[in-house]
Formats: sequence, structure tokens, C-alpha cells
Amino acid sequence: MALALAAGGCAQLERQGEMLNAGAANLGRLPAAVPRVVGVETQSSVEHKELVAQFGGEYRFPAAERYIDDILVKLAQASDTPNQAAYKVTILNTPVVNAFALPSGNLYVTRGLLALAGDASEAAAVMAHEIAHVTARHSSLRAEREREAEVISKAAAVIQSKQKSDDVRASQRLSFASFSRQQELEADAIGVRVIAKAGFDPYGASRFLAALGKSADLRAALYGKKQSAGFDILATHPSTPDRIAKAVAAARQIGAPGVGVRDRAGYLAAISGLAYGDDPNEGFVRGPKFTHPRLRFTFTAPDGFLLENSSEAVFGVKEHDDEALRLDSVRAPAGKTLEAYVESGWVDGLLRSSVRRVEINGLPAVIANARAGEWNFKLAVIQLGDELYRLIFAVRALNDDAERRFMASAQSFRRLGWEETLDVRGLRIAIVTASAQDTSDTLAARMVAPNRPLEYFLLLNGLDPQDRLVPGERYKLVAE
Repeated sequence: MALALAAGGCAQLERQGEMLNAGAANLGRLPAAVPRVVGVETQSSVEHKELVAQFGGEYRFPAAERYIDDILVKLAQASDTPNQAAYKVTILNTPVVNAFALPSGNLYVTRGLLALAGDASEAAAVMAHEIAHVTARHSSLRAEREREAEVISKAAAVIQSKQKSDDVRASQRLSFASFSRQQELEADAIGVRVIAKAGFDPYGASRFLAALGKSADLRAALYGKKQSAGFDILATHPSTPDRIAKAVAAARQIGAPGVGVRDRAGYLAAISGLAYGDDPNEGFVRGPKFTHPRLRFTFTAPDGFLLENSSEAVFGVKEHDDEALRLDSVRAPAGKTLEAYVESGWVDGLLRSSVRRVEINGLPAVIANARAGEWNFKLAVIQLGDELYRLIFAVRALNDDAERRFMASAQSFRRLGWEETLDVRGLRIAIVTASAQDTSDTLAARMVAPNRPLEYFLLLNGLDPQDRLVPGERYKLVAE
């Protein structure tokens, strides 16, 4: 089903590349008399720009930036290479939980990671782990190994049989996976030691890894993705339980729980107001409704769907994986009718007799049916300006109820008025103080979360279901 829904390719809702190309073309038409500045970008600056662009751009939030910069100074002084050129951390504008390091010393943390971390020691553990990758030259060593593997693979392809060449490549993949796991565990151990030396709680690493595992489990439960119980030999990271156990063991060598600074209050104050979830300017989900203020459209999925926004498309799944949907866009081909486009072969199994012209909220559209194996598909292609928005609804049993729900969803697609695009409020992290009457349920009821607010409240605050709130303690909520 997923492959069928992806049949339209990776069409994006935005075409930034085209705008960049147009800008470059305009620069080429500058008068000859205009002085031109010619510079050579370093490899690190190119890598920095590419990574920032890939993860939604840089997110500016002065309070959090100042706080993590202060942490970074302490970590750099406590690292194995205190004379290393100054480290710099960049916050990436994405809800994805991740962190990276470049050999240059550039560190990157996502705002999703900052929202998940519970205190200063957890944030410090992430950055110390990334510093360890730099000081241990992991990135450089990986690049060297990749170059060696490429040479070996090419040589094997020339002087040996194809089977032997494939065997060599498979062996190299296994070697890389092992190398990467070793690097991650080494960086974990170094990171625990460094945060302790910098004065932070060394158990922050294991707490954050536990939160990371719970985050992955919750996401898997929401979107019907099965978690592997075993260890995948080709995985680039160790299993989370293995990393937690080793991080706890490393912390115990330093001291018993309770040593070092956590500064939960200071950390929560620094991230108060931090953007949470999708950047509203790139489209956002509220329950079954998706809105894109910049592209000026909105639509609502059928009841029971969980929506997820990405740079490629909006995806939706229903519980039990028996229904799914995808919404993406392509540029309208010049000189071609909507009917001709639908019949042009972009989707397999099209039933041509089902192609029908309709109008949806004043917009020209075509609906049709398709079939592939046990799956039935309802299609709607809606034209808004120069864009064609393609809504694909997949269902095992195509009955009257499924037809009705698809049509209701398709007919919910509409152009936003200008005033609606101005009244856009993204989600943010709000910090509240618990009263004596508050419980996890009462605070979770105040969460603006599209799905499972109680689970997300527990996740964001590092709590288990049986934990009781502490009156006067501060907790994270998701609010508008």
C-alpha cells in the first residue's frame, strides 16, 4: 500500500530549487560593469549550508541559544581536546529528534530534541556525545573507510566475478555497521565522562536515551509501524536498551545517582515558548485537518486518520492499517486537461471509465478509481493556480461508506482566504507549575496535541504512568 501511495513520486509542496535557479539566472544578467566578488567556500561551510537546508533551516530562539552556548563552553573545557577551535551549535528548525556533528566542530541539535530533553544534563549529554565524535575523529575515519571501500569494490568489480564483487560490498556494509556501532558506544562513554567533569549529572545521558526510546515507541504505536525486538546487524546505531545499560554503567563508575547538576528549572525557563511540532508556515496538522497557510489551502482527512506532514507529502493512516491517504502536488502540465493528466500514467491500475470531471469549492477537479492487488484507490486531482494537488485514498474494501468518506474529505479541500493565512498560531512549549490538585491527567487535558495527549505529556516530562506530580514542580505542556 505504501508503495502504491508513493507511485506519484516525491513531488514536493514547495519548489525552492526552481527559485534558487531563477535567482542564479538573474545574477547572470547583471551588467558587466557591476563588480563581482569571487570567493571559494570551504568544505565545512558547504556541509553546514547543506545540512541546515536539509533540516528546515536555522531556528533562532535567543534564550535557548544562550543557555546551550553556556553548556557548550563548559563541555569544551572538559573535553579531551580543550584547545580545539571553538565549537558552535546551531538549532535546526525541525520537530525531528536528532543531533549531528561535523569535523569542523559545528554541532547541530533540532528543536525537537530540545523539547524532548528534560534538563541541562540531558542536553549536555547530547552535545558531549557529538563533541566526542569530533575529538575521536569519527567523521574523518568514516570518510576514510568509505573511500577505501569504494576503491575495493571497484577493483573487485573489474578483476573478479560479479558474485565476488557483491560479496565484497556486502562485507563492507557489515564492516561499516560494526564500525558505526563502536563509534556510538565510544561517544556515549566519552560523553558521560565529559559531562561529569563539566559538573553535570552523568546519568543525564541514560535518561535522555530512555526518552528517545519511548519517543520511538510512541511514534511506532501511533503510525502502526512495528518495532523490531531483535538487533539489526546493518543498523548504524546500537539498540537503545544496550546504549542505556552501558551509559548507566559508565555513570556508576563516577558516582551514585544524585551527583552533578541537572538544573531542570533553568533549562525549562530557557525553552519556554520554543516552537513544537510542524513549522506552521510549512503546513501543520491539527487532528484530522491539514492547513498550509503559505500555499493557501486546507483539507480534512476522514475520521480516525492520523496525519503526518513531510517535505514530500502529507501522509495519513487509519488504525489497523486498513486505510491510508497521501496528498502531494505537481506543477500543472501546460496544454493538458485534467482528464488527460489523470490518464497519463502517473498512477497504475487506473479504471479509465471512472474518470469524472467535478468542481470542488469552486476549483476544477477530476476524481477516479484505481485498483492494485487487494487495494482499491480513490483519486482526486484538484487544480489550484498552477499546481495540481493529488489526493490518493487507499482502502481494502471499497464500499458505499468508504466512497462517502473519501468524497467528504476531497470536498473539504479549499482555498484559504487571506485573513485565514494571517491568523496562524504554531504550537509551542509552555511551562506550568503543578498545584496540589494536579495530576498527569489534568495537565494532559490542557495539552494541544493532535493524538494521545497523556502519552505525550508523560514523554515530554520524563514520567511513567504511575508517577505522581510534585506540587510546585514545573512541567512542560504543548500549547498554542
